[in-house]
Amino acid sequence: MRRLVTVIVVVVLVAGALWTLRHRFEPAPAAGGMSVSQALGGVPQAGFARAVVPRPFRFPADHGPHPEYKTEWWYFTGTLADKTGRRFGYQLTFFRMALAPQEPPRTSRWATNQAFMAHFALTDVAGRHFYSAERFSRAALGLAGAEAVPFQVSLEDWSARETGVTPWSLRLRAADGSGALDLELASAKPVVLNGERGLSRKGPEPGNASYYYSIPRLDTRGTLSVGGERYQVTGTSWLDREWSTSALSGDQAGWDWFALHLDDGRDLMYYQLRKKDGSADPFSAGTLVAADGSATRLSRDQVRLVPNGWWSSPHGAARYPAGWRLRVPGEGIDVQVVPWLADQELLTSFRYWEGAVAVKGAGGVERGSGYLEMTGYQTGGAAGGR
Repeated sequence: MRRLVTVIVVVVLVAGALWTLRHRFEPAPAAGGMSVSQALGGVPQAGFARAVVPRPFRFPADHGPHPEYKTEWWYFTGTLADKTGRRFGYQLTFFRMALAPQEPPRTSRWATNQAFMAHFALTDVAGRHFYSAERFSRAALGLAGAEAVPFQVSLEDWSARETGVTPWSLRLRAADGSGALDLELASAKPVVLNGERGLSRKGPEPGNASYYYSIPRLDTRGTLSVGGERYQVTGTSWLDREWSTSALSGDQAGWDWFALHLDDGRDLMYYQLRKKDGSADPFSAGTLVAADGSATRLSRDQVRLVPNGWWSSPHGAARYPAGWRLRVPGEGIDVQVVPWLADQELLTSFRYWEGAVAVKGAGGVERGSGYLEMTGYQTGGAAGGR
């Protein structure tokens, strides 16, 4: 019963808060349900800190939780292969959500003002399978939580934990049903601060922003289990970190987020916020990371996005772009972003598309790989482009 209450409370909280950072979920269609703009608009709850101005980032402390803000996440994605070249993608994400600004009186060991949600997904290209799972719990009795030193975040037996190895390294572990992973990640590039020295503005309202950093390349090795088979894999991962308290602007309907590793050593993060009329919001932005780790901010005016056809979900009313042409003319980037599998839609409490993609250049030559996320398409929402 306690677990059921936790699930209900967290789902309600997520509906009211999850775009308080960057761009993640769209509620699954339901009779009488709210749109994403209805759910995430309005005035933020009083008592929480807000992302208003740039702040100093301090590590390792900022790898850990920021409970004074309402929401936060640790977002791991990666593309991997075994020694035969068989390809896999993975996502492991931990979300922290504050139920109230202050800790409750400790009259019960169950008492907490923090709840956690986690998503786990695997893409098996050769097997043509996509697996996803979701869990909820409270930050009490060791069920879920996060710490800065040594860094760790966990929900039951799903976890990301610092290993103490140099360069900064982590071990990710998760298993559910027919899918499992046990991966070691080591940073191959330094921390990159997105936006204005780490302040990522999502709209014109003061505080409608997040504190946002990435580690765009982490060398990855370990094991994946898919459908009863176990594979030794290597590849590259990406870590995204955000925390905030802000709300989505009323005219924003969804978003498209790209995290791409290019074969020339550069990495590209870009998120396109979409308005309800399908146009790209002026606060869309990104970061281009050079091979040496130096970063360049990208504005909406520097990036061109056009969807390549459409894919209709067999699981409901959603209709997503089937791929994208992405150009950054000033940086010599003109690529096609092509999903490894068409159906990489997470059928979780908040339904959205997130999966592994190939980056292709002229003549269809592969120039990299990465991850793409798309939300706000549950009712056939228009795709932005310019």
